[in-house]
Amino acid sequence: MEMIREFFGIGGYLRTPEGYMSWQHLTFVTSLLVIMALAAVLLGRKNRHRTEKEKNLVLIVSAIAIDSFELIKIAARCIDDGFDAIINLLPLFLCSVQLIAIPLAAFSKGRLREAALDFVSIFGLLGALLGTYGAGQNYNAYPVLSADNVISGITHAISGFAALYILISGMSSMKRHNIPVTYAIIMAFCVPAYLVNKIAGCNYMFLMQGDGTPYDILYNLVGGSPVLYPLGVILLFFIYIAVFYQVYFYIQAVLRRKKAAAMSGQM
Repeated sequence: MEMIREFFGIGGYLRTPEGYMSWQHLTFVTSLLVIMALAAVLLGRKNRHRTEKEKNLVLIVSAIAIDSFELIKIAARCIDDGFDAIINLLPLFLCSVQLIAIPLAAFSKGRLREAALDFVSIFGLLGALLGTYGAGQNYNAYPVLSADNVISGITHAISGFAALYILISGMSSMKRHNIPVTYAIIMAFCVPAYLVNKIAGCNYMFLMQGDGTPYDILYNLVGGSPVLYPLGVILLFFIYIAVFYQVYFYIQAVLRRKKAAAMSGQM
C-alpha cells in the first residue's frame, strides 16, 4: 500500500526528483519512444494494405487507452488535492488536444475524421517529443517513476504512436482543403486556453510562460512580453503546420516520380 501511495504521490512524494535531463529521465523517455516507434512501424506496415475498418481498430484501442490513462491521472490528482485540482487538468495543452483528436479520428466520419487524422499526424509526434524530452516542468517536480511522469509519458507516447501509425498505414488524407480546418482546430484550443489562463492563472498551451520547456527560448527572446509571447507561440503552431504540410507534399511528389520512373523503366 505504501508503494502505491508513493507511486501516485498521495500525500506528496517522499523521493527527491532526479531532475530534468538526468540519466533516469532520458533513459525512461527514450525507452518509451523506442517502443512507441517500433510498434507504430510494425503495425503500420502490417496493416497498410488492409481495409480501413481493420486499420481503424488500432486507432480505437489507442483512443480508449490514452483517455483511460488520463482519467486515472485525473482521479489520482483529485484524490490527493481535492476536486479543485481539476482546473489544472483540463485538456487545453497542445498534447492534451490528442485526448480529443485521436477519438475523433477513430470514431467520427467524413471531413471531420479526415481533419482529425491529419491533426493527429501533424501534432502527435511533436507532442510526444515535447511532452517527454521537453517536459522540464514535470521532471523537475516529480520523480521519474511516479504516476505523474509515467502516465504522462505513456499518453504522450500514444500520441506519437498514433501519428506514426496513421502516416505509415496510409490513413492520413493530408488534403489541401483540410488545411484551414487544421488551423481552426488549433485556434479552437488556443482561445479558451488563453482565457482560462487569464482567469485562473494557469499556463495552458504554455501561452503565459515557458515553464521550464523549450518555449522559454521564445519567452526570453521577447523579454516575457504578455502580448508578443502568446502571439509568438500561436505563430509557431501555424508555421509548424505549414512546414509539415509542405514537407509531406514534397515527399509524396518525390515518391510519385520514383514510382512513375520505375514503371516507365519496366515498359
